[in-house]
Amino acid sequence: MKVGYLGPQGSFTEAAAKAVMPDSERNSFPTIPSCMEAAAEHEVDAAVVPLENAIEGSVNMTLDHLIHKHELPITAEVTVPIEQHLLVHPDQEINLEQITDVYSHPQAIAQCHEFIRRELPNAAIHYTNSTSAAAQELQEHPEWRAAAVANLLAAETYELIPARKNIHDYGNNHTRFVLVSDLKNVLERKEAAKHKTTMVITLPSDYSGALHQVLSAFSWRKLNLTKIESRPMKTGIGNYFFVIDVEKEMDDVLLPGVIAEVEALGCGVRVLGSYPCLVSSETENTENKELSPK
Repeated sequence: MKVGYLGPQGSFTEAAAKAVMPDSERNSFPTIPSCMEAAAEHEVDAAVVPLENAIEGSVNMTLDHLIHKHELPITAEVTVPIEQHLLVHPDQEINLEQITDVYSHPQAIAQCHEFIRRELPNAAIHYTNSTSAAAQELQEHPEWRAAAVANLLAAETYELIPARKNIHDYGNNHTRFVLVSDLKNVLERKEAAKHKTTMVITLPSDYSGALHQVLSAFSWRKLNLTKIESRPMKTGIGNYFFVIDVEKEMDDVLLPGVIAEVEALGCGVRVLGSYPCLVSSETENTENKELSPK
């Protein structure tokens, strides 16, 4: 199997791809859209993309491409602990006060906002497509008095050294990554204690109690919702989809009953996937990742 991931090498997404499909051939792509496009065009069999971070919330680009651009079902989820470090080039013997620029992905910068504000208040921030892209850029420019925010795999891959470790603002920093593919049996079925089904629901019109009626279809069936989020339909201000995660694998009774009831209310329903939820049990030792049920 070929799996695409947000690269280049050394990214957290590569670590997630190794965890969920350890025996796959891994192909890196520079952006989330290009990664998902490769899966849609069958350039790769599946793609691993970030979906949600515990600190910064949903990765909107991934959500929007799942909803608006591609018919790529979610086939698995893997949660990876995130440890951010401030990396510098080994040829640059500089202290924090001498760093003039910081490079990283927008989510990583946001996850380390307090550290950067406190320790690097005068540094210019430069956004990259991924944390590993920031590390690669730093390796290619040893003359820069700059730092990258990335993980230790990126540090090892691009021969950088950590000036400060664990600079993220909150300790419980995790990211949900999802495996998407329109091919059946792309992933060997894994036993998991927890499954989710993700739905996108469109209300027929904006009226009082509309969302309450939708949620009632889940409530009286005692189905636990782990997330509900609105995303713009891109048809005008005030028009939204609702993305709902249900802690339940697709079955023959309960979830089909929900869908039928919600559609009877005049709502549109689309299932983005029903999938096992897995947890990567290690943070930095990505060559030997093990998956455990959530």
